[in-house]
Amino acid sequence: MPPTPSPTPLRWSDLPHPVVAGLVSVLVNYGGTFILVFQAAQVAGLSAAQTASWVWSVSIGVGVTGLLLSWRSREPIITAWSTPAAAFLVTALATTPYPQAIAAYLASAAAFVVLGLLGGFERLIRLIPPGVAAGLLAGILLPFGIKALGGLSVDPTLAGLLIVAYVLLKRVTARYAVVGILALGLAFLLAQNRVDLSGLALRFAAPVFTPPEFTLNALLSVALPLFLITLTGQYMPGMLVLRNDGFQSRADPIVGVTGLGSLLMAPFGSHAFNLAAITAAICTGREAHEDPSKRWIAGIAAGLFYVLVGVFGVTLAAAFMALPATFITTLAGLALLGTIGASLSGALADARTREASLITFLAAAANISLFGIGGAFWGLLIGLAAHAALHGHWPGRLARTTALADKGARP
Repeated sequence: MPPTPSPTPLRWSDLPHPVVAGLVSVLVNYGGTFILVFQAAQVAGLSAAQTASWVWSVSIGVGVTGLLLSWRSREPIITAWSTPAAAFLVTALATTPYPQAIAAYLASAAAFVVLGLLGGFERLIRLIPPGVAAGLLAGILLPFGIKALGGLSVDPTLAGLLIVAYVLLKRVTARYAVVGILALGLAFLLAQNRVDLSGLALRFAAPVFTPPEFTLNALLSVALPLFLITLTGQYMPGMLVLRNDGFQSRADPIVGVTGLGSLLMAPFGSHAFNLAAITAAICTGREAHEDPSKRWIAGIAAGLFYVLVGVFGVTLAAAFMALPATFITTLAGLALLGTIGASLSGALADARTREASLITFLAAAANISLFGIGGAFWGLLIGLAAHAALHGHWPGRLARTTALADKGARP
């Protein structure tokens, strides 16, 4: 059954966990992947004003769309910029003039608006068996869990402190484990003078409009890959994260709204924003709130934090990036442990589909990259192929056959 809003009003005690979950998801996004945006801007030869405009447009767009979708659906709809697309742009912008890239952003965003209006993505999501979906999510998140412990090799004191504190807090007060390690970790870093904020100056960001220049080369070499990479690497695993935690928001409105937001923000530098996947799992699971009907607060909080970063542009983004990489990766991995465990449990629960789900998990964890398309797509494709091969037909047919068999077996 999908989670439903609680009939009782929100209490102050309901706020800390989802708000911290929203903050952690934003920290992980800026601290873990936003460096790709700065790298792409550097490759493109953008000015400081254009770079700040990129930060402003993508942060405001992500924040507003996530906030509106979460408020409307009363579910934690977490949006983010397309990380694989940003990685793609690091190389693409080296040979594509910036105005032509802006035109490609517009074309890709328009394609997502059309996809949302046509409704094809929703039907595609419903064909994916639950075990395969859970295996895919577990495989996508596995590297984050590994990095949480892998930090012991890089920074044993910091990683060890966070891990030990997490385990102890889980035993004493499980609800405050993530909140506790976030506060403890920040206090430790400040006490060790390991966060250098001396060079930061609080400045408002200003949008810079860039007129697009449409060319066939940019549409084929930038817009098309951008669309495919975002669709397979972000939207699909993002919807599976929501489904895995029991939320039933329809995919098509999310695709349409984020596509429209990307369309509006593209002339100011935003390459693409979409439904989040990995950082969404921080806000959709039990760590955000025991009651699923209260987890939408995490979506509101994340949206507000993104808007705040957007208003101050590169200033706050640089502050997030000043945090040590080990702190970000360990914090993210520990915050996702519950989701990884639940996903593995869901993937292996049904003996009939266990092997296909396990293949999906391993393929997603392998993070295969072919033809410029990331591991989430190939993990899903391999899992679905294994499911069809092992059961002799497409997953949708298996689900219908099983349902009919169960119905016929009833007295």
